[in-house]
Amino acid sequence: MHNHVSLSLQSNRALFSPYLDALQNPRFSPKTRFQTRPVFKCCGIQTHVPPQLCRNSINYANGSLEGDRGIISVGVKDFDVATLGNLCVDIVLNVPKLPPKRFDERRAYLEELAKSPPDKNNWEAGGNCNMAIAAARLGLRVASIGHVGDEVYGRFLLDVLHGEGISMVEMNEQNYAIDASSTTPETLLCWVLVDPWHRHDFCSPVDFHQEPAFGWIQILPTKTKMAIRRSKIMFCNGYGFDELSPQLLVSALEYAVEVGTSIFFDPGPRGKSLIAGAPEEQMALDKYLRMSDVLLLTSDEAESLTGRTDPILAGQELLRNGVRTKWVIIKMGPRGSILITPSSISCAPAFKVNVIDTVGCGDSFVAPIAFGYIHDMSLVQTLTVANAVGAATATGCGAGRNVAALNKVLELVTGSDLYEDDKFWVDLLKEHSETDEITILTKNPPGIGNKNNTWLQHTPLKEVVSELLPKLGCQQALQIGAS
Repeated sequence: MHNHVSLSLQSNRALFSPYLDALQNPRFSPKTRFQTRPVFKCCGIQTHVPPQLCRNSINYANGSLEGDRGIISVGVKDFDVATLGNLCVDIVLNVPKLPPKRFDERRAYLEELAKSPPDKNNWEAGGNCNMAIAAARLGLRVASIGHVGDEVYGRFLLDVLHGEGISMVEMNEQNYAIDASSTTPETLLCWVLVDPWHRHDFCSPVDFHQEPAFGWIQILPTKTKMAIRRSKIMFCNGYGFDELSPQLLVSALEYAVEVGTSIFFDPGPRGKSLIAGAPEEQMALDKYLRMSDVLLLTSDEAESLTGRTDPILAGQELLRNGVRTKWVIIKMGPRGSILITPSSISCAPAFKVNVIDTVGCGDSFVAPIAFGYIHDMSLVQTLTVANAVGAATATGCGAGRNVAALNKVLELVTGSDLYEDDKFWVDLLKEHSETDEITILTKNPPGIGNKNNTWLQHTPLKEVVSELLPKLGCQQALQIGAS
């Protein structure tokens, strides 16, 4: 028996931890930092950046990177994607049962966990690191914007990012004063708890605090602005609200619009609480929903934001309400995914795989969508590679460095093993048969819908694969050459 999964799974909840005494570790000497060299990849280009241009030595000025060895001129859009916030270290633990739901019992459970520092074998990069790593493995040039502490967890996280060729842009600039009674904020942590039935829960002390973890950052730092300006896409998700103030997130959005950077937004499960949250949270959520170029949601999340049970109607409502919105992507879990534009609906069933772990599938979903957006791929092609990345990620254990490698993605798309549920798709799509264009990925023509449903266009997987391989194959050749 196969379990069926696509990249259209709910995003991994990246919960962030304040700084528990039980988890403190000795700080590393700066002299031991950053021995890896980031590799910024794009088709036909590899740029090896010296270690001196890593985190603490990067300065942006007048469109240049200023490092210890002088000025390096860069182009107008040096990065394909910049992720905003939501950087953390996941502590992945197997537990006999998941934590209780009651507030006080859950806090006691977390305090008990924190008494014993976790083994390093249980650490993994989490949150937006999942999206960043998946994007880098597709050959995109990636920057991660956020705060990483100057301690053992921070060094681990930076080593993972740099090992994947991802640049880190630190938000904690020296001109931002922190309460003198506190130390520099630590790297945020998330406890990822897995029970014997492979069910997950995410636990963090941030659940017990009202204010964002890095609320002391009041205005958009210069380095952050330059990284956004130099990126084709800025990605933000709902868990950024656990870390950064709504006002700061809106400032980042407005600056991205100003400098011509496309905005991708995935509200995630936080969308439901944000829509009923404080006025500034509601305002910020509304602005991201209206001003983003691409929205990504599960069907449940789309329903919670619009009140519509039909995922296509929900997506179309979000499009109508949007000012800049071009795509709304609905993740349908094991069914597949749907991409809605003002004039079309494109659908792709999921790939069949043996599911090991679904953590990170939803996070990594964003990376191939960004790849297709940047490379002007067809909508069905974009969904196909997205579903393949999600399915390939689910065959591993955990996220972070375990997100799908490109060779696994290629194996899935060439294997042509789709989970086609004819009745589900026809029943869903026939209500929208008057839409200008409805396209669905199928194993072989005529596929679902048959001759009686002339409103439904079929795109055979073999045709999509033949067009995808040259694009993905170029990225694989780059990665082999860089290894």
